[in-house]
Amino acid sequence: MSTRRYVYVPRRQVIRGLLATAAFGATSKLWGCSSTPSETQTGTGSEASPVSDKPLVMGFIYVGAKDDYGWNQAQATGAAEAAKLPGVKIIEQASVPETKEVQEVMRNMIEQDGATVLFPTSFGYFDPHILEVAKDFPEVQFFHAGTLWKEGLPDNIGSYFALVDEGQYLAGRVAAMTSKTGKLGFVAAKPINPVLRNINPFILGARSIKPDIKMQVIFTGDWSMPVKEAEATNSLADQGVDVVAMHVDSPKVVIETAEKRGIYSSGYHAAQNDLAPKGYLTGTAYKWSIIFKGYVDMIRSGKTLMNGGIPHQVIGGLKEDYIELAPFGPAVSEAARKDVEETKAKLVDGSMLVYTGAIEDNTGSVKIPAGTSYKVTDSQLTQIDWLAEGVIGKVS
Repeated sequence: MSTRRYVYVPRRQVIRGLLATAAFGATSKLWGCSSTPSETQTGTGSEASPVSDKPLVMGFIYVGAKDDYGWNQAQATGAAEAAKLPGVKIIEQASVPETKEVQEVMRNMIEQDGATVLFPTSFGYFDPHILEVAKDFPEVQFFHAGTLWKEGLPDNIGSYFALVDEGQYLAGRVAAMTSKTGKLGFVAAKPINPVLRNINPFILGARSIKPDIKMQVIFTGDWSMPVKEAEATNSLADQGVDVVAMHVDSPKVVIETAEKRGIYSSGYHAAQNDLAPKGYLTGTAYKWSIIFKGYVDMIRSGKTLMNGGIPHQVIGGLKEDYIELAPFGPAVSEAARKDVEETKAKLVDGSMLVYTGAIEDNTGSVKIPAGTSYKVTDSQLTQIDWLAEGVIGKVS
Protein backbone atom coordinates (compact mmCIF):
# COMPACT_ATOMS: atom_id res chain seq x y z
CA MET A 1 0.00 0.00 0.00
CA SER A 2 1.45 3.35 -1.00
CA THR A 3 2.19 5.72 1.87
CA ARG A 4 3.32 8.77 -0.10
CA ARG A 5 0.20 10.70 0.89
CA TYR A 6 1.18 10.51 4.53
CA VAL A 7 3.89 13.12 4.12
CA TYR A 8 1.36 15.77 5.10
CA VAL A 9 -0.35 13.99 7.98
CA PRO A 10 1.79 14.99 10.98
CA ARG A 11 1.00 18.68 11.12
CA ARG A 12 -2.73 18.07 10.81
CA GLN A 13 -2.57 15.50 13.55
CA VAL A 14 -0.33 17.53 15.82
CA ILE A 15 -2.76 20.44 15.49
CA ARG A 16 -5.61 18.19 16.61
CA GLY A 17 -3.55 17.13 19.60
CA LEU A 18 -2.82 20.71 20.53
CA LEU A 19 -6.48 21.60 20.28
CA ALA A 20 -7.37 18.72 22.56
CA THR A 21 -4.68 19.84 24.95
CA ALA A 22 -6.05 23.38 25.04
CA ALA A 23 -9.05 22.33 27.05
CA PHE A 24 -6.92 20.18 29.30
CA GLY A 25 -4.38 22.97 29.83
CA ALA A 26 -6.96 25.27 31.39
CA THR A 27 -7.68 22.84 34.22
CA SER A 28 -4.35 21.14 34.80
CA LYS A 29 -0.68 21.86 35.25
CA LEU A 30 0.15 21.15 31.61
CA TRP A 31 1.49 24.60 30.88
CA GLY A 32 2.95 24.96 34.34
CA CYS A 33 5.11 21.88 34.13
CA SER A 34 7.32 23.17 31.38
CA SER A 35 10.88 22.11 31.93
CA THR A 36 14.01 21.38 30.03
CA PRO A 37 15.21 17.80 29.56
CA SER A 38 18.34 18.62 31.57
CA GLU A 39 16.20 19.32 34.62
CA THR A 40 15.33 16.53 37.01
CA GLN A 41 11.76 16.18 38.16
CA THR A 42 11.78 14.81 41.67
CA GLY A 43 9.88 11.55 41.89
CA THR A 44 9.13 8.90 44.43
CA GLY A 45 10.79 6.14 42.48
CA SER A 46 14.18 4.57 42.98
CA GLU A 47 17.41 6.54 43.01
CA ALA A 48 18.93 7.10 39.58
CA SER A 49 22.09 5.14 38.93
CA PRO A 50 24.52 5.17 36.00
CA VAL A 51 23.79 2.67 33.27
CA SER A 52 26.25 0.33 31.58
CA ASP A 53 28.53 1.34 28.73
CA LYS A 54 26.54 -0.61 26.13
CA PRO A 55 25.17 1.50 23.24
CA LEU A 56 21.93 3.36 23.83
CA VAL A 57 19.69 2.35 20.92
CA MET A 58 17.09 4.99 20.03
CA GLY A 59 14.42 4.47 17.41
CA PHE A 60 12.84 7.34 15.44
CA ILE A 61 9.66 6.86 13.43
CA TYR A 62 8.34 9.38 10.88
CA VAL A 63 4.96 9.50 9.18
CA GLY A 64 6.40 11.03 6.03
CA ALA A 65 9.65 11.50 4.17
CA LYS A 66 12.72 12.69 6.05
CA ASP A 67 13.40 15.34 3.40
CA ASP A 68 9.96 17.00 3.25
CA TYR A 69 11.32 20.43 4.27
CA GLY A 70 8.76 20.32 7.05
CA TRP A 71 7.80 18.46 10.23
CA ASN A 72 9.50 15.16 9.45
CA GLN A 73 12.72 16.76 8.27
CA ALA A 74 12.92 18.82 11.46
CA GLN A 75 12.58 15.68 13.58
CA ALA A 76 15.07 13.74 11.45
CA THR A 77 17.59 16.57 11.69
CA GLY A 78 17.35 16.40 15.48
CA ALA A 79 17.83 12.64 15.39
CA ALA A 80 20.92 13.02 13.22
CA GLU A 81 22.44 15.33 15.84
CA ALA A 82 21.66 12.85 18.61
CA ALA A 83 23.36 10.14 16.57
CA LYS A 84 26.65 12.05 16.87
CA LEU A 85 26.72 11.57 20.63
CA PRO A 86 29.10 8.92 21.96
CA GLY A 87 27.50 5.63 22.87
CA VAL A 88 24.30 6.35 20.93
CA LYS A 89 22.95 4.29 18.05
CA ILE A 90 20.05 5.64 15.99
CA ILE A 91 17.63 3.54 13.97
CA GLU A 92 14.97 5.17 11.80
CA GLN A 93 11.98 4.34 9.66
CA ALA A 94 10.12 6.85 7.51
CA SER A 95 6.72 6.91 5.81
CA VAL A 96 5.06 4.83 8.52
CA PRO A 97 1.27 5.38 8.53
CA GLU A 98 -0.72 6.07 11.68
CA THR A 99 -2.17 2.58 11.77
CA LYS A 100 -1.24 -0.71 13.43
CA GLU A 101 1.73 -0.69 11.08
CA VAL A 102 3.47 1.71 13.48
CA GLN A 103 2.93 -0.80 16.28
CA GLU A 104 4.76 -3.41 14.23
CA VAL A 105 7.59 -0.97 13.57
CA MET A 106 7.92 -0.16 17.27
CA ARG A 107 7.89 -3.82 18.27
CA ASN A 108 10.51 -4.67 15.64
CA MET A 109 12.77 -1.87 16.79
CA ILE A 110 12.55 -3.16 20.36
CA GLU A 111 12.74 -6.91 19.72
CA GLN A 112 15.06 -7.01 16.70
CA ASP A 113 17.17 -3.86 17.02
CA GLY A 114 17.36 -3.65 20.80
CA ALA A 115 15.87 -0.16 21.09
CA THR A 116 15.20 0.92 24.66
CA VAL A 117 14.07 4.44 23.74
CA LEU A 118 11.55 5.28 21.01
CA PHE A 119 10.54 8.59 19.43
CA PRO A 120 7.34 8.00 17.42
CA THR A 121 7.08 11.57 16.13
CA SER A 122 3.55 11.91 14.72
CA PHE A 123 0.47 12.73 16.79
CA GLY A 124 -1.57 9.86 15.37
CA TYR A 125 0.95 7.37 16.74
CA PHE A 126 -0.05 8.18 20.30
CA ASP A 127 -3.55 6.79 20.78
CA PRO A 128 -3.93 3.87 20.63
CA HIS A 129 -0.58 2.74 19.23
CA ILE A 130 2.00 4.06 21.71
CA LEU A 131 -0.39 3.44 24.57
CA GLU A 132 -0.77 -0.22 23.61
CA VAL A 133 2.88 -0.98 22.90
CA ALA A 134 4.08 0.85 26.02
CA LYS A 135 2.03 -1.49 28.20
CA ASP A 136 3.74 -4.52 26.63
CA PHE A 137 7.25 -3.08 27.11
CA PRO A 138 7.27 -1.31 30.50
CA GLU A 139 11.08 -0.99 30.52
CA VAL A 140 11.16 0.84 27.18
CA GLN A 141 10.71 4.63 27.21
CA PHE A 142 8.41 6.27 24.65
CA PHE A 143 8.80 10.00 23.93
CA HIS A 144 6.05 11.52 21.81
CA ALA A 145 6.15 14.83 19.91
CA GLY A 146 3.07 16.56 21.26
CA THR A 147 1.45 17.63 24.49
CA LEU A 148 -0.73 14.60 25.14
CA TRP A 149 0.85 13.07 28.23
CA LYS A 150 -1.29 13.36 31.35
CA GLU A 151 -1.52 11.79 34.77
CA GLY A 152 -2.71 8.21 34.72
CA LEU A 153 -0.90 7.14 31.56
CA PRO A 154 1.81 4.46 31.72
CA ASP A 155 4.92 5.73 33.51
CA ASN A 156 7.15 4.92 30.53
CA ILE A 157 5.48 7.51 28.27
CA GLY A 158 6.54 11.15 27.98
CA SER A 159 5.79 14.12 25.70
CA TYR A 160 7.85 16.99 24.30
CA PHE A 161 6.97 20.07 22.26
CA ALA A 162 8.32 23.47 21.18
CA LEU A 163 6.33 26.70 20.99
CA VAL A 164 7.02 28.99 18.00
CA ASP A 165 5.31 32.27 18.96
CA GLU A 166 8.57 34.08 19.77
CA GLY A 167 10.27 32.85 16.62
CA GLN A 168 7.40 34.12 14.50
CA TYR A 169 7.57 37.50 16.25
CA LEU A 170 11.23 37.80 15.29
CA ALA A 171 10.54 36.64 11.74
CA GLY A 172 7.80 39.25 11.45
CA ARG A 173 10.26 41.98 12.40
CA VAL A 174 12.64 40.76 9.70
CA ALA A 175 9.80 40.76 7.18
CA ALA A 176 8.82 44.33 8.03
CA MET A 177 12.40 45.57 7.77
CA THR A 178 12.77 43.90 4.38
CA SER A 179 9.42 44.71 2.77
CA LYS A 180 9.37 47.61 0.33
CA THR A 181 5.64 47.59 -0.40
CA GLY A 182 4.46 47.42 3.21
CA LYS A 183 2.29 44.44 2.25
CA LEU A 184 2.85 41.02 3.81
CA GLY A 185 1.08 37.76 3.04
CA PHE A 186 0.42 34.53 4.92
CA VAL A 187 -0.73 31.21 3.48
CA ALA A 188 -2.37 29.07 6.16
CA ALA A 189 -4.35 25.86 6.33
CA LYS A 190 -7.13 26.58 8.82
CA PRO A 191 -8.00 29.40 11.25
CA ILE A 192 -7.51 27.39 14.42
CA ASN A 193 -5.57 28.22 17.56
CA PRO A 194 -2.07 26.87 16.79
CA VAL A 195 -2.18 28.43 13.31
CA LEU A 196 -3.44 31.75 14.67
CA ARG A 197 -0.55 31.64 17.15
CA ASN A 198 1.77 31.66 14.14
CA ILE A 199 -0.05 34.38 12.23
CA ASN A 200 -0.60 36.80 15.10
CA PRO A 201 2.97 36.90 16.46
CA PHE A 202 4.21 37.43 12.91
CA ILE A 203 2.09 40.55 12.43
CA LEU A 204 2.77 41.72 16.00
CA GLY A 205 6.47 41.55 15.26
CA ALA A 206 6.05 43.30 11.92
CA ARG A 207 3.93 46.11 13.38
CA SER A 208 6.44 46.64 16.18
CA ILE A 209 8.70 47.86 13.35
CA LYS A 210 6.13 49.44 11.03
CA PRO A 211 2.86 50.15 12.92
CA ASP A 212 0.82 50.58 9.73
CA ILE A 213 1.97 47.44 7.90
CA LYS A 214 -0.76 45.05 6.71
CA MET A 215 -0.81 41.32 6.14
CA GLN A 216 -3.28 39.46 3.94
CA VAL A 217 -3.98 35.90 5.07
CA ILE A 218 -5.38 33.23 2.77
CA PHE A 219 -6.68 29.99 4.26
CA THR A 220 -6.49 27.05 1.87
CA GLY A 221 -8.89 24.90 3.90
CA ASP A 222 -6.61 21.92 4.57
CA TRP A 223 -3.06 20.97 5.44
CA SER A 224 -2.00 19.40 2.15
CA MET A 225 -3.26 21.56 -0.70
CA PRO A 226 -0.25 22.21 -2.96
CA VAL A 227 -2.33 23.58 -5.84
CA LYS A 228 -4.21 25.99 -3.58
CA GLU A 229 -0.98 26.94 -1.83
CA ALA A 230 0.56 27.91 -5.16
CA GLU A 231 -2.59 29.79 -6.18
CA ALA A 232 -2.66 31.65 -2.86
CA THR A 233 0.97 32.66 -3.17
CA ASN A 234 0.45 33.90 -6.73
CA SER A 235 -2.64 35.81 -5.65
CA LEU A 236 -0.72 37.53 -2.88
CA ALA A 237 2.07 38.46 -5.27
CA ASP A 238 -0.52 39.88 -7.69
CA GLN A 239 -1.80 42.11 -4.84
CA GLY A 240 1.60 43.65 -4.24
CA VAL A 241 2.69 41.48 -1.33
CA ASP A 242 6.46 41.19 -1.29
CA VAL A 243 6.96 38.92 1.77
CA VAL A 244 4.96 35.74 2.28
CA ALA A 245 4.97 33.39 5.28
CA MET A 246 3.04 30.17 5.85
CA HIS A 247 1.66 27.51 8.19
CA VAL A 248 1.01 24.40 6.12
CA ASP A 249 2.36 20.87 6.30
CA SER A 250 5.32 21.54 4.03
CA PRO A 251 6.48 25.08 3.14
CA LYS A 252 8.04 23.87 -0.11
CA VAL A 253 5.33 24.96 -2.57
CA VAL A 254 4.84 28.41 -1.07
CA ILE A 255 8.55 29.15 -0.88
CA GLU A 256 9.32 27.92 -4.41
CA THR A 257 6.36 29.82 -5.83
CA ALA A 258 7.41 33.01 -4.05
CA GLU A 259 10.91 32.63 -5.44
CA LYS A 260 9.55 32.28 -8.98
CA ARG A 261 7.49 35.42 -8.50
CA GLY A 262 10.49 37.37 -7.25
CA ILE A 263 9.15 38.02 -3.74
CA TYR A 264 10.54 37.18 -0.32
CA SER A 265 9.53 34.26 1.88
CA SER A 266 9.71 33.35 5.57
CA GLY A 267 9.64 29.64 6.38
CA TYR A 268 8.51 27.24 9.07
CA HIS A 269 9.45 23.85 10.63
CA ALA A 270 13.00 23.67 9.27
CA ALA A 271 15.43 25.73 7.20
CA GLN A 272 14.44 26.07 3.54
CA ASN A 273 17.26 28.31 2.30
CA ASP A 274 18.14 26.13 -0.66
CA LEU A 275 14.58 26.33 -2.02
CA ALA A 276 14.84 30.08 -2.49
CA PRO A 277 18.48 31.22 -2.65
CA LYS A 278 17.48 34.81 -3.45
CA GLY A 279 14.23 35.48 -1.63
CA TYR A 280 14.34 33.35 1.51
CA LEU A 281 14.63 35.60 4.56
CA THR A 282 14.56 33.24 7.55
CA GLY A 283 11.94 31.15 9.35
CA THR A 284 11.02 29.60 12.65
CA ALA A 285 12.72 26.21 12.92
CA TYR A 286 12.46 23.52 15.57
CA LYS A 287 15.59 22.48 17.48
CA TRP A 288 14.55 19.00 18.52
CA SER A 289 18.22 18.10 18.93
CA ILE A 290 18.35 20.06 22.20
CA ILE A 291 15.55 17.96 23.63
CA PHE A 292 16.95 14.71 22.27
CA LYS A 293 20.43 15.40 23.64
CA GLY A 294 18.95 16.28 27.00
CA TYR A 295 17.14 12.97 27.12
CA VAL A 296 20.35 11.12 26.23
CA ASP A 297 22.27 12.83 29.03
CA MET A 298 19.67 11.87 31.60
CA ILE A 299 19.24 8.31 30.37
CA ARG A 300 22.98 7.70 30.28
CA SER A 301 23.15 8.80 33.92
CA GLY A 302 20.47 6.30 34.92
CA LYS A 303 17.46 8.58 35.00
CA THR A 304 14.19 7.40 33.48
CA LEU A 305 10.57 8.36 33.14
CA MET A 306 9.75 5.45 35.41
CA ASN A 307 11.97 6.46 38.34
CA GLY A 308 10.97 10.11 38.14
CA GLY A 309 14.33 11.35 36.92
CA ILE A 310 12.96 12.50 33.56
CA PRO A 311 9.98 14.91 33.37
CA HIS A 312 6.93 13.47 31.65
CA GLN A 313 6.20 16.76 29.94
CA VAL A 314 8.81 18.96 28.26
CA ILE A 315 7.63 22.23 26.69
CA GLY A 316 9.50 25.44 25.90
CA GLY A 317 10.48 28.07 23.38
CA LEU A 318 13.39 30.43 22.84
CA LYS A 319 14.52 30.44 26.47
CA GLU A 320 14.87 26.66 26.45
CA ASP A 321 16.54 26.81 23.00
CA TYR A 322 13.87 24.57 21.49
CA ILE A 323 13.34 26.88 18.51
CA GLU A 324 15.57 29.12 16.43
CA LEU A 325 15.50 31.27 13.35
CA ALA A 326 16.75 29.60 10.19
CA PRO A 327 19.91 31.08 8.63
CA PHE A 328 19.34 34.50 7.13
CA GLY A 329 19.08 34.87 3.37
CA PRO A 330 21.13 37.41 1.42
CA ALA A 331 18.30 39.97 1.39
CA VAL A 332 18.33 40.37 5.20
CA SER A 333 20.17 43.57 6.11
CA GLU A 334 22.83 43.87 8.79
CA ALA A 335 20.48 46.14 10.70
CA ALA A 336 17.78 43.43 10.69
CA ARG A 337 20.25 40.79 11.81
CA LYS A 338 21.40 42.96 14.70
CA ASP A 339 17.81 43.72 15.65
CA VAL A 340 16.99 40.01 15.82
CA GLU A 341 19.86 39.33 18.19
CA GLU A 342 18.92 42.22 20.47
CA THR A 343 15.21 41.40 20.48
CA LYS A 344 15.84 37.71 20.98
CA ALA A 345 17.92 38.47 24.07
CA LYS A 346 15.00 40.42 25.57
CA LEU A 347 12.56 37.60 24.83
CA VAL A 348 14.89 35.07 26.42
CA ASP A 349 15.49 37.06 29.60
CA GLY A 350 11.81 37.91 29.92
CA SER A 351 12.17 41.68 29.65
CA MET A 352 9.99 41.52 26.52
CA LEU A 353 6.89 39.40 25.94
CA VAL A 354 5.19 38.84 22.60
CA TYR A 355 1.70 39.07 24.08
CA THR A 356 1.75 42.40 25.87
CA GLY A 357 -1.43 44.50 25.92
CA ALA A 358 -3.10 46.38 24.65
CA ILE A 359 -3.62 44.08 21.69
CA GLU A 360 -6.69 44.38 19.48
CA ASP A 361 -8.06 41.98 16.91
CA ASN A 362 -8.67 43.07 13.33
CA THR A 363 -12.21 44.22 14.15
CA GLY A 364 -11.03 46.69 16.79
CA SER A 365 -11.96 44.59 19.82
CA VAL A 366 -9.43 44.59 22.67
CA LYS A 367 -8.30 41.02 23.28
CA ILE A 368 -5.39 41.62 25.65
CA PRO A 369 -5.93 44.76 27.77
CA ALA A 370 -3.22 47.29 28.53
CA GLY A 371 -1.21 46.19 31.54
CA THR A 372 -1.80 42.51 30.82
CA SER A 373 0.83 40.22 29.34
CA TYR A 374 1.26 36.49 28.83
CA LYS A 375 4.20 34.16 28.52
CA VAL A 376 4.03 31.76 25.59
CA THR A 377 3.46 28.87 28.00
CA ASP A 378 0.42 30.50 29.64
CA SER A 379 -2.77 28.52 29.15
CA GLN A 380 -4.78 31.63 28.23
CA LEU A 381 -3.11 31.66 24.84
CA THR A 382 -4.65 28.31 23.96
CA GLN A 383 -7.96 30.20 23.73
CA ILE A 384 -6.87 32.58 20.96
CA ASP A 385 -9.46 32.41 18.18
CA TRP A 386 -8.95 35.82 16.56
CA LEU A 387 -6.70 37.58 14.08
CA ALA A 388 -4.64 40.50 15.33
CA GLU A 389 -4.90 44.07 14.16
CA GLY A 390 -3.26 44.51 10.80
CA VAL A 391 -4.30 41.11 9.46
CA ILE A 392 -6.70 41.16 6.52
CA GLY A 393 -8.88 38.06 6.72
CA LYS A 394 -11.52 36.27 8.73
CA VAL A 395 -11.46 33.30 11.10
CA SER A 396 -14.83 32.01 9.92
